[in-house]
This record gives sequence, C-alpha cells and structure tokens, in this order.
Amino acid sequence: MSDPTTAREAIALVTGGDFTELPTAEGPLKDDGPIGWPGYSESHARASARTGETESVVCGTGVVGGVPVVLISFEFRFLGGSLGERTGARAAAAHAVARARRLPVVVLPATGGSRMHEGMRALLQLQRLAGESAHTRAAGLPQLAVLRDPTTGGGWATLGAGSDVVLALPGAQVGFAGSRVRPPDADPAAYTAEAQLAHGHVDAVVPPAELRETLGRWLSLLTQPAEGPVSPPRGLGAPGTPPAESGREAVARARHPERPRAAAYLDALFTVREEISGDRCGGVDPGMRCGFGRLPDGRTVAYAAQCGTATLPAGFRTAARLVRLADRLAIPVLTLIDTPGAANDPAAERAGAGPSIADLFAAVASARVPVTSLLIGEGGSGGALALAAPGNLWATSDSYFSVIAPEAAASILKRPPEESGTTADQLRLRPRDLLDLGVVRGVV
Repeated sequence: MSDPTTAREAIALVTGGDFTELPTAEGPLKDDGPIGWPGYSESHARASARTGETESVVCGTGVVGGVPVVLISFEFRFLGGSLGERTGARAAAAHAVARARRLPVVVLPATGGSRMHEGMRALLQLQRLAGESAHTRAAGLPQLAVLRDPTTGGGWATLGAGSDVVLALPGAQVGFAGSRVRPPDADPAAYTAEAQLAHGHVDAVVPPAELRETLGRWLSLLTQPAEGPVSPPRGLGAPGTPPAESGREAVARARHPERPRAAAYLDALFTVREEISGDRCGGVDPGMRCGFGRLPDGRTVAYAAQCGTATLPAGFRTAARLVRLADRLAIPVLTLIDTPGAANDPAAERAGAGPSIADLFAAVASARVPVTSLLIGEGGSGGALALAAPGNLWATSDSYFSVIAPEAAASILKRPPEESGTTADQLRLRPRDLLDLGVVRGVV
C-alpha cells in the first residue's frame, strides 16, 4: 500500500489539517442492506469499529495551497473502500456543496469498486457519481484526483478517470480490473500508476512529500484565469536579423537546430506551470506540451505547444483535451505552432491521424475563450493549422507556414529534389508573405 493508507491521512497530507467534515445523518445499517446479503449488517458494523468510520468515504471542505476545496477521500480498510448507496449519497452531497459554494473538487480514491453486498443498487452509484461529476463540470468547476493504492473498478472509471487532472502516488495499483478478477497471466506492471501515465491516462506520478505543493499549484492555476486574449509572446530569435529574402531561406531558418523552441518560449513567458499528459485514449506525444502557466501578474493561461517534431494523433487529442478544459474553466489559450506536419506513417493512420486533427480543429473553432497562436518555427500544412486560432495568428521572423512542405510539393509536381528550393519560393511561405496574404496578423 502506498502512503497514506487511510482516508484521513490522505486528507491531512494535502491539507495540513485544515479540514471540516460534512455532517451525515445515517444510522446503523439494518436488514443486511437492500438485497438482504447474509451478514452484511454485521460486516458493516465490524468495519466501522475497526476503522472508526461509518462509511467507506470521508467528505468535507478544506484548504489546499491556499485554495478552498471540497474533498472526497476513500477509506480502503472499510470493506475495501467499496462504493455502496451511502458512499454514493455522501459523494453526491459533496458535489452539491462544491457547486453551491463554487469550489473545486479533490478526490482521493482508494477503492476496489462497487460493493457486492448491495448488488445492482451499488453498481447504480457509478451512474450517480458520473452524473454528479458531469453537473460539476458543467458548472465550470475543476475536478482533480489523486489516485491512491489501490484505485480499481468503478471508482477508477468514474471519480478517478473522470477528473480533469489525474495525479497518482508512486506504485499505486490503478486499473479497471482489480487484482482478483484479472486474467491469470496478466502482467501486474500493466496495472500501476506508472503504466497508466505511460499510456496517457494519468497526468503525473507525484511522491507523497511533493503532493501538497503540487496539488496546491494545480488548484491555484485552475482557479485564477487571465482576462481577455493573451498577447503573442515576443520573438526569441536573434534581434536585428533581416527578413528572409527567399522561401528557401525562411525554411532553412525555421529548421535551424539552434532556433528557439517551445521550451524557451514557455520558460520566458511563465513563472510557474504544470502540464497535463496523454490523450486518455492510450497515447502520449512528447512533441506536444500542454498545460497551464502563470503569467507575471499571477493570472493563468492555458497552452498547447508543438516542439518541432511531427505531431502524433495522441498529440492532437491531448491538445484538444487542453483547449476544451480551458474553455470550460474560462482560461484563455495560447498555442505555439512548430511542426513539419502531422505524422503520416502507418502507425499514425491506425491511431487516427485524420479524426484526431479534425477533433482539434473543432475544439479550437468552438472555444468560447480567446485563443492566441504564435508560429515559432515550421508550419507544416494541416498538422500545424489545426493548432492555429482563426483570425489571431502571429509569426516570428524565423518561421514559415506552407500548404505543404516544399519537398513534398516538388514530389507531387514531379520535380527533381533539387528544385524544392524554387518550389519554396513559389509557395510564398515567408512571414512577410503570410502577412501580405492576410494569414497572420503580424510578425513579432
């Protein structure tokens, strides 16, 4: 078991003790529950005596990193942290308090899933909790989960995986299938927080000693949005460099290995930042960095930044996830465009290159918050355009944007490779060309 092991230890770890439990009016369980499971009332009473709790979840309000929150923490020693009707009622009441007081929700799950002793009445709590989470989401309130050991079954598939940001403690067992219901030859390593992180289902694995600070940063970022559109960052290229004289020169500058990349722009713009990871569909793209950063004035901006590599379907889906989350939380978005194009190998096609690009186009087009885009390097066709804000795109002097890469254009036109430079000139892809064509608003 990963520390902390009890519901109240988990609460104390993230709040430092600043916690007020929500009242409950439950009496002793009678008649062996809704389906008359033999001995259930006695098992429930023994669990209460052993743990000092009256149910498998403790709910209340507290302060994490200076941000008031609602906390839902599971007690695994109480019948395996299982979800029964009373568990569902407590969690639902906690969500109602969060919406009434406009507070974020922090879930600290440690659960084996639905409670067998209550049959289908227990399983229905998954719908109930999913509905409460959806109502809280619609209210524009952030939901964060910290996965403890174990987080399996319906608890993972609702309050855990359904959260906006999912953190996990090292070594925690995380998966829909619990240890006793997996295939006999299943690799235990696949059911860990680290495996879920590698496959895009968890945003970060955080040691207990760092959890309060990390969670506090996340909460402060998600609750202090900047106002209005973000101004495009200043270009970080060499000052005084004259504009590119030709298309081939513009391409060469954008492809120069020492040109400033996304990391340099993010470091220059934000004082603090935290990143989400993964597309929640089994994929991670290290060439797409998405997260939330704090400006010098203390306000938060969401960002999605390409890092100069061919963008994978997982990268487009992660960026779409970021834009939709920022939109729901009323946080303006900045995108940094830098890719030779979308990955186009067989693996990318199998992973849904086209649908993932379409999804990002839709997310940007439908965003209600202002989106600002800066072209900082290569702008390779639709894989770059998917991240561009319509009507609010800017460019640096060491960038280019093209309907297709010059080499690919030459190939399509059946020109020899040595004519790709001439083709680049004809494509009018330089920053000054983009400004003349009305593609960008300005060159920074």
